[in-house]
Amino acid sequence: MVLLCVLCLAVSAVLPSSPAKSKKAGDSKRVYLIHSDELTYDRWRNNGAQVLRGHVQFEHDGARLYCDSANYFEPSNSFEAWGNVKMVQGDTLSLTSDYGYYDGNDKTLEAKTFTAGKQVVLKNRTTTLYTDTLHFDRLDNLGYYDDGGKLVDKTTTLTSIHGEYHTDTKDAFFMDEVVMVDVNFNLTTDTLIYNTQTKLAHIVGPSDIVSGKSHIYSEQGYYNTVSEQAELLNRSKFDNEGRTLVGDSIWYDGLSSISEAFGNVVYQDSVNRNGFSGNYGYYNDVTGYAMCTDSAMAVDFSQRDTLFMHADTFKVFTYNIETDSVYRVIHAYNKVRAYRTDLQAVCDSLVYNTQDSCMTLYRDPIVWNLEQQLLGEEIKVFMKDSVIDHAHVINQAFSIEKLREDKAYNQVSSQEMFAFFEKGEMHEARAVGNVQVVFYPEDDSDSSYVGLISMTTEQLKMFFDKRKLDYVWAPAPEGRMFPMSQIPPEKRYLEGFQWFDYVRPISKQDIFNWRPKAAGTELKSQRKRGNGTARKEAMIVDRER
Repeated sequence: MVLLCVLCLAVSAVLPSSPAKSKKAGDSKRVYLIHSDELTYDRWRNNGAQVLRGHVQFEHDGARLYCDSANYFEPSNSFEAWGNVKMVQGDTLSLTSDYGYYDGNDKTLEAKTFTAGKQVVLKNRTTTLYTDTLHFDRLDNLGYYDDGGKLVDKTTTLTSIHGEYHTDTKDAFFMDEVVMVDVNFNLTTDTLIYNTQTKLAHIVGPSDIVSGKSHIYSEQGYYNTVSEQAELLNRSKFDNEGRTLVGDSIWYDGLSSISEAFGNVVYQDSVNRNGFSGNYGYYNDVTGYAMCTDSAMAVDFSQRDTLFMHADTFKVFTYNIETDSVYRVIHAYNKVRAYRTDLQAVCDSLVYNTQDSCMTLYRDPIVWNLEQQLLGEEIKVFMKDSVIDHAHVINQAFSIEKLREDKAYNQVSSQEMFAFFEKGEMHEARAVGNVQVVFYPEDDSDSSYVGLISMTTEQLKMFFDKRKLDYVWAPAPEGRMFPMSQIPPEKRYLEGFQWFDYVRPISKQDIFNWRPKAAGTELKSQRKRGNGTARKEAMIVDRER
């Protein structure tokens, strides 16, 4: 009898007072010990834990947990695990670490590493999360870290100070010093939401995206790392080698290199010193095609004074885009209006070709410079180093200069006109074909008008010095001069004279206010396209210059 009591005491010193129970069907709340090479128990040591060593294995509610050794707290339904700790849930999720504390009541696991160069690793299909300390909540299918971590999928690597990953929805939340590295771009931000299944990144804070030579700043937007499509909101900004695009929202497709911008769109090219604005913009980076419409405005600030131009639509076509001979053709239509402090213009449509630096104004074009008005069926303006070099007015050319004298205007009408400039100032003008002139010469002594000259000729050359008419040349002119007090009313104005001051833009804001010519004053297009001999001669003069 004494021997039996001694044996019972010896056994109780080794086995726990509440030994591990075998798993019962339908009981998912208990943590079950499946295997251990060794098991010892002392209620007064290890906080009453069962001490397990060697190939330790637990099971809880569909998850298997492995380790080298563990302290099993059966009353609290929890355990501590050391060495090669691993949790496996189904065939898609696994977690490995040096240490883990598992609470079966809350279904939470706190995993840590102590070995240099080693990290806690959570794998969920093709997504892997690395960190030094990971908290995993099986109830919410959530793993999170608070002291730095990294998430990696097939093409993307994300690092941050704080991170959360939901293994069921595949949503990941990152905060503080977030860096996203993809094969196509790098993203830095302070807050980011990313779904590892849809590959959709949601930007919810100040963010910088760098892809090659392109840089995007956004505080709200979405980017799909597979389709390379981005939707950027809240006045996001796109930069590429001096070209900047800002809009209320920007849509970009990296595979097709097409971008669209909506709402208060502003585009600036600091290299070529020009830009566009409007409520809608489109750009294809592969073809170089661009379009802007809805309150569209083009801006050129390459000169001392900025030129502002409005049209219903602007389109840009790029040719030979991948060669050294690349050039662009810009179309502006309809209801074109332009304003600069020293130059204003209106027309129905306009085309600018960078290959020959020629800007052509079509359909009732009018150009004003100070007190001068120039119109015709078609006006060509040629630029050189962003400064006007020469101009050509084709068919029904009419030049008018408003003078100090009331209702007095210098006038020249002809089939064609040419003007030549130096440093932006006209130094020579030429009228060719059926030239008619109304001119008020000035007295050299007091600059008063001495009369009116009315004449016709086949060609007229005018030379200027510091914007003032220096002298005039005309072969075999016919006409006469009238004193100021004896000018016949019918001689004051050439046929077709109209001073279109009511059409003229008066400010950069006024370019959006279309005012057509009065009914009956529009030019009627003529089939004859100018004098070929005169045009050839003007080209020879231009080469001699």
